[in-house]
Amino acid sequence: MLLAVLLAGGLGAAQAQTTAETTASTTAETATTIVVTGSLREQRVLDAPFAVGSIGADTLRAAGPMLSLAESLQRIPGLQASNRHNHAQDMQLSSRGFGSRATFGVRGLRLYSDGIPATMPDGQGQPAHIDLSSAARVEVLRGPFSVLYGNASGGVVAVFSAPADRAEAEVAQDVGPQGLRQLRVQGALPWADGAAGVRLSAAAAEMPGFRPQSEATRRLVQARGFWQGGQGTEQRVVWLASHHEQDALDPLGLTRSQFEADDRQTTPQASQFNTRKTVQQSQLGARWAWTPAKATTLQELSLAVHGGRREVWQWLAIAPATQGNPRHGGGVIAFDRGYDGVELRARLALAPSLGLQLGLSQEGLRDERRGYENFLGTAAAPVAIGQTGRLRRDETNRATSREVFAQVEWAASDAAALTGGLRQGGVRMTTADRFLANGDDSGALRFRWTQPVLGLRWRLAGDARDGLTLHTSLARGTEAPTLGELAYRPDAGSGFNAALREQRSRQIEAGLKWRRGTAAADLTLFAIRTEREIGVFSNAGGRASFQNIGRTARQGVEVATALPLAARWRLQASATVLAAHSRDAFATCTRLPCTAGDTVVAPGARLAGAARTSGWAELSWQAAAGTGARWRHEAALEGRARSATPTNDANSETAPGHGILSLRWSSRLALAAGETLTLQARVENLADRRHVGSVIVNEANGRFHEPGAPRGLGLAIRYNIDL
Repeated sequence: MLLAVLLAGGLGAAQAQTTAETTASTTAETATTIVVTGSLREQRVLDAPFAVGSIGADTLRAAGPMLSLAESLQRIPGLQASNRHNHAQDMQLSSRGFGSRATFGVRGLRLYSDGIPATMPDGQGQPAHIDLSSAARVEVLRGPFSVLYGNASGGVVAVFSAPADRAEAEVAQDVGPQGLRQLRVQGALPWADGAAGVRLSAAAAEMPGFRPQSEATRRLVQARGFWQGGQGTEQRVVWLASHHEQDALDPLGLTRSQFEADDRQTTPQASQFNTRKTVQQSQLGARWAWTPAKATTLQELSLAVHGGRREVWQWLAIAPATQGNPRHGGGVIAFDRGYDGVELRARLALAPSLGLQLGLSQEGLRDERRGYENFLGTAAAPVAIGQTGRLRRDETNRATSREVFAQVEWAASDAAALTGGLRQGGVRMTTADRFLANGDDSGALRFRWTQPVLGLRWRLAGDARDGLTLHTSLARGTEAPTLGELAYRPDAGSGFNAALREQRSRQIEAGLKWRRGTAAADLTLFAIRTEREIGVFSNAGGRASFQNIGRTARQGVEVATALPLAARWRLQASATVLAAHSRDAFATCTRLPCTAGDTVVAPGARLAGAARTSGWAELSWQAAAGTGARWRHEAALEGRARSATPTNDANSETAPGHGILSLRWSSRLALAAGETLTLQARVENLADRRHVGSVIVNEANGRFHEPGAPRGLGLAIRYNIDL
């Protein structure tokens, strides 16, 4: 029988959070912080046999206007979260070097929003539609246990919305920096004595940006509801719905010389081709759970389903002459994607100290993908550049994953616990090409995986609340190519990139966690060996082709701490040291035309996009809140730093390292019973340092650098009332 493990990344986590309901606001959390990602049920961070972190609602709000997860995830060690300041592209996110090579979207990590995957079955994810303003917390799972979520190697990021456990309403306004205007409203209403309820939220934002051709607008609506009841047994239904629209211009990246001359300029091609992107996405999910009234072996049976649709139009800066090649798919990308999934789980108690979870899942997507010329007329005599022209690509892409899973947790003693499991399944990807004038690109490939994992947690000192624990875990993971990575062959011929195989990794992790009251510290060591690593072969003219570059190695150290310095002062910090490099030589393209590789990368080259060191720290102060005090104040100085980052596989160019300081202040006023007014000010990049916010790896035109934002003042006002 096929077996595998799916941890609490599905809609089941949406129910678990209603019982956990912990708001964590530190990097290394206190002993009482509860997480559900990676376990059969909610548990304390201290007890988890893996590296996991949690960010609470207060931290999310303090980190910025909540337009991107990059605002807050920078405090999590092991993650490299980069804000592109380009809303036509999703944030850049990597974990322990996995995902650093992604040329678009988020690769190598699994993303979830209230249990609905924001990562598609082929492994590519887009987080822009996630509503952070109504989130209760974000959980981040790194290390070997993340491979148990399927087609990913580097980690899991799960966002959980706040429940409708009390009647309340909120209105908020954000202004600046760089001309931002955002209005946010939300409200929650329980009824039937708390047996049912709904939370609604909406946000609308206008973002002019600090570079020409970087304006964007965004609209987001979300609803989350629940019902519970039953006769003799307990039943619970949680449902989720959201709709996201975004229109954004694309300023493109800069070459190193452009960046050094003026980091606030835009590449001329962006204006020439009017590069831009529009997105609409709607999705719906629901989970039903049944719990027997009497204690039995079966603890819970659940069924979760979700479905959605995503429509994208994107206009690229590709010269008409390049599109004169009959094999070219055009300078305009358009696709209409439908996706869905279903999951069945059973949780059992085999003994008082032994728990088991079994289940199966299936996810699917169907893309109706088209390509058009980005000009009118002919390639030799183009007119109206930046407009949608003739059809150059017309195909249907499909990806279907099927997996079965099992996980066991055994409390061997009060001090020691063992967790293990297995996940087995695969994904089938197909393309049916209908535009045959330039050859038939149809094809089909299937990838399979078997992913075992084992973790041990051992309490070295302390009790069930505070203390020192040791954890260690090891696993084998698989990461299949995405549909985008399979679309083009390196030799420029027709058909799927059939030579591209899935990459496989062996991972081991060991760590220490210490908690005492509100003080906390985490230390994690890891080593990863990957075979058939997927890398970029060439990336130019709107065509990115990929190859297996051989063996790679990653090892590093992650540290996080939170320390109360005095009655009103608190220090939080995190740091990562990552050595990520190739172990085999491989050939890649740095110039065009190129079909066989024109540059040989020697063993030992650093992985493109992965910084060797990064760090974050915050020193915060809170005013004393005396009895009857109406005002509560908080101030913090925040710093983040990153070392130089290689921008291509050949390591011939790097983005310079940088250090950035930010300052924030917030004041909360109790107006009346159940009414509060919160004022917040945040100065980003206090010293107005020129820096590279993110890199576009292996960009053939050398436009690797996406500038970080200059100094900017952001203000927010929020009014809350209990109804």
